Amino acid sequence: MNYKRNLKMALAPVLAASLLLAGCGKTADNAPVKQNSAEKSGSELQPYEISWVFRGASQKDLNLIAEEMSKITKQKINATVKLTAIDSAAWDQQATLLLSGNEKVDLIYTKAATYSSQVAKGQVLPLDDLLKKYGQDILKSIEPDILSATKIKGQTYGVPTVRDFASFAGIVLRTDLLEKYKIDVSKIKTLNDLDPVFKTIKENEPNLTLVGPQVAGTSTLDLQVNASVDSLGEGLGVLVDVDDLKVVNLYETPLYADYLKTVRRWYQAGYISKDAATSKEGGYDLIKANKGFAAMIKGKPGNDVIISQLTGKPMTLIQLSPTLSNTYSITNTMFSIPKNSKNPERAMMLMNLMYSDKQLINLIDWGIEGKHYVKKSENTIDFPSGVDAASSGYNLRQGWMLGNQSLSYLWANEDPETWTKMTKFNKEAKKSKALGFTFNTDPVKTEIAALTNVVNQYKMGLETGTVDPDVNLPKFIAALKSAGIDKVVGEKQKQLDEWAKSAK
Repeated sequence: MNYKRNLKMALAPVLAASLLLAGCGKTADNAPVKQNSAEKSGSELQPYEISWVFRGASQKDLNLIAEEMSKITKQKINATVKLTAIDSAAWDQQATLLLSGNEKVDLIYTKAATYSSQVAKGQVLPLDDLLKKYGQDILKSIEPDILSATKIKGQTYGVPTVRDFASFAGIVLRTDLLEKYKIDVSKIKTLNDLDPVFKTIKENEPNLTLVGPQVAGTSTLDLQVNASVDSLGEGLGVLVDVDDLKVVNLYETPLYADYLKTVRRWYQAGYISKDAATSKEGGYDLIKANKGFAAMIKGKPGNDVIISQLTGKPMTLIQLSPTLSNTYSITNTMFSIPKNSKNPERAMMLMNLMYSDKQLINLIDWGIEGKHYVKKSENTIDFPSGVDAASSGYNLRQGWMLGNQSLSYLWANEDPETWTKMTKFNKEAKKSKALGFTFNTDPVKTEIAALTNVVNQYKMGLETGTVDPDVNLPKFIAALKSAGIDKVVGEKQKQLDEWAKSAK
């Protein structure tokens, strides 16, 4: 997979850090693309600069990547590319400001939790006609049932990237420490099985934070909870049993209460950082800085290798829940074209290239050959001599967010069958009975706004173990009741029942 905290203060440095364009001449941002432009050569189209905003850590060489991409896109669609990466912790706030303002953005990362709201507010455009005219490679790359799962009221507003469409709750642990202390991980099946592992590491490495969230700004339990249920969107009414279309308040379930007891125990034992509820460092950050041992993640095939590259330390992946596919797992990483785009046709042309042009995809995935990676074989790469994950000027590691991942090179230490296994992983995943359902939040948007404030008040403290769940979970549930969660659950159940009838 962060934009304007203060529309001016945040935007200036972020945009400056995301420059791009090389030798482009004058652009005509408002020049429309003619109906038959899909058949034209790039040189016959009006010049245009495509602004692409995505979630991701700042990269020193992002401008260089954009310049190299622009050389290709200028030839193919007479457009240059402007890349803006916004940090995960700032994404929600900045993306909201960006989409509600007038700043030109042509392509933007879209996720499940905010997708239906963006559609309801008219912040993103319907894409069906654009896909038919300019997105043929996209349509060839994505199975119809996957693309159909993104539809809202029969229209497509987001295009999923080609990646894993399923996930499991997991954890990655430092392999060097597992080997050093001869820890057998084969019996780890649940969160509670991690206690003896953490105890051993804590006794021998007392200065380490033993477990943190995947990224800063989220709770220790965030992805564990999310991957264990069908969140049905924003997570205020979920399916705990994905074979049954019974919507429940997650926070009242025994599952949630048990999770909270576990992280509270870990916090009291010193396994979780004392400032976990407010920390600006995620689990990956801590591991990379040699201050952490493990991170909670959403798992998929090959995760361990990618995370090893990202952190600079060999990691071991443990699966903690069944593999599940639901609407969220499909819609949580998509491209959308905002209403702020000055040229949606050209935006779709670039999007289409990200599903078909191997050179473009590997540029944004891995950087510039010879500088950020070297090829070991036709589809295998490694760091150049003297370069590693910590020193590279471009180490984004987010191919799953940026187009057709199956065209992406694999690292020398990755399984060469990764993409074949990904296809198998997707096909064999357990599918939620509600796959394809998207909740329309409009009837309860007032309640959702109030509930979001309540969740923000309690979630981090509870899901990092910082506060006592015996005292605070009942308060949390009571506050949710007062804010209208039963109305939201009821509305979601009503819509789900109607969807199920129409889907038969």
